Amino acid sequence: MTQTALSVSELTRLIKGELESTFPAVRVRGEISNCKKPSSGHLYLTLKDEGAQVPAVVWKHTAARLQTDLRDGMSVVAEGRLEVYMPAGRYQLICSSITEEGQGALQLAFAELLRKLSGLGWFREEIKKRPPRFPRSIGLITSPTGAVIEDMQNVLSRRYPAAALRLYPVKVQGRDAAPSVVKALRWFNAQEGEARPDVLIVARGGGSMEDLQAFNEESVALAIYRSGIPVISAVGHETDITIADMVADLRAGTPSIAAELAVPDSLELLRSLREHTSRQSALAMSKVQGAEREIESIRGSYAFNRPLNLIEQFSREADSFPERMRLTLNATLRDTLHHHEAALRHLSLLDYRKTLERGYVLVKKEGKVVTGGAALGEGDRVELSFRDGTLEAEIRGDLCSPG
Repeated sequence: MTQTALSVSELTRLIKGELESTFPAVRVRGEISNCKKPSSGHLYLTLKDEGAQVPAVVWKHTAARLQTDLRDGMSVVAEGRLEVYMPAGRYQLICSSITEEGQGALQLAFAELLRKLSGLGWFREEIKKRPPRFPRSIGLITSPTGAVIEDMQNVLSRRYPAAALRLYPVKVQGRDAAPSVVKALRWFNAQEGEARPDVLIVARGGGSMEDLQAFNEESVALAIYRSGIPVISAVGHETDITIADMVADLRAGTPSIAAELAVPDSLELLRSLREHTSRQSALAMSKVQGAEREIESIRGSYAFNRPLNLIEQFSREADSFPERMRLTLNATLRDTLHHHEAALRHLSLLDYRKTLERGYVLVKKEGKVVTGGAALGEGDRVELSFRDGTLEAEIRGDLCSPG
């Protein structure tokens, strides 16, 4: 029986369907070789070990998300799917992610610690401490070599030279890095008085996840969490996120940004001060001018001038007071004299001598005036007072009733 011959395309298509359906997702460990980075943005490389090799492709959109800078000789773990490239008649691995070998375990540890500390509430914003606006001194925890310390010194001297910078040199990579950073944090917190910084900056440059591992250790996170001094974390580049960044009171994308967050801009402060002084001067001048206008208004008002008018009026009245007093006293004296004369005239009418002059006689018995005949009897001795003298007499007979 003769078997029908397949075309190359048909055979390749069958292999493609079978292979791609059998291996829709794979994880492959190997060493990178022949890594190419053309201007298209795609990455082309070969994964190999001691017994075989497989071509691999990383499309542009995936390459942009990689956390690792791929290079020849790097041991990696690639995840993706197998694909048959029919024009060349070969299969290749289409990578969805590539991590440096050993980073898988680091990522698992990172995720586990992240869940633990999140459950403890170490990332909550309400427990974050705010660095002082005008720090006297800044504690810097970083490597004494490299561009980090130089960049931060330049930023701090330019923005706020008044702040003193105190460096505690530490290892920022390797087995001893985490204990070194923890020791620095504890040392700064143990200082007192002027030796104690107002803010701490933990910084290092970028790197792979393995390079930054010290800042994903729980011991470093605990030392930052317990720090009584506000901590600014500036670990790696802006795209790198570490546990230290999330526990710290502030996170900066780069060490230079951390320096900018730690201190104010002195030039901006001076501009703000000048503007504030100008505004206050203008406000004070406006208030003074307003007060002057108000004073002028008050000086011209009736209420303000009325006391002066009253004083002038009282002065005129005081000048005329002696004359008015003399006239008043004279009038009072005349009235008093008139009253006195009238009283004298009235009293003269009551004088009994005036009555005697009209022909009447005053009769007294034993020195007392007799006003009626019933008071006299036969033989009583009386005294008779006339206009021109007195006589003694004796009563003869009884009182005769009229008519």
